[in-house]
Amino acid sequence: MTTLKPAKGLLLIAEPAITGDLSFNRSVVLIADHTENGSVGFILNKQLDFTLKDLLPDISKNFKVYNGGPVEQDNLYFIHKIPDLIPDSIEIASGIYWGGNFEAVKELIKEDLISENEIKFFLGYSGWEFDQLNEELHAHSWIVAENHDHKDILNRKPRTFWKDKMMQLGGNYVIWSNAPENPSYN
Repeated sequence: MTTLKPAKGLLLIAEPAITGDLSFNRSVVLIADHTENGSVGFILNKQLDFTLKDLLPDISKNFKVYNGGPVEQDNLYFIHKIPDLIPDSIEIASGIYWGGNFEAVKELIKEDLISENEIKFFLGYSGWEFDQLNEELHAHSWIVAENHDHKDILNRKPRTFWKDKMMQLGGNYVIWSNAPENPSYN
């Protein structure tokens, strides 16, 4: 297996050995930014029990909200694939964008001009200070992987996303794909 270095647009897949970490156990993280100063990403497969409508009463749509990570969980973030409709968007990679004008997003939702397969909302983000992510990679907490799902990344099923990635990695990871989330249940 090729060992990739973290980069903007790649995925971090939690190693099966990460247990007991509520945020990152069985997580798939999209790296939204990676520089010499640190890294920022969003957990793609940890859906929360409430919707955008629960957070913003002036929104009438029930867009799902995900746990983006343990940092700044009182802030709302979003990634999308419609930069031509959302001013000030920042390209992550391969047609996936981060942020932009939130007032425009609210108007697009109100006018029914945006759908859940075009945008994903997160409370919080995942962040690593300088060299912290490299230390976690050396400790075998993460696997860096290509984002082959970039066209469909917003529509992956949260419940099976990590398992699907384990299957794609092959080898011993296939065995882990069917293990219970809590090893004591085995």
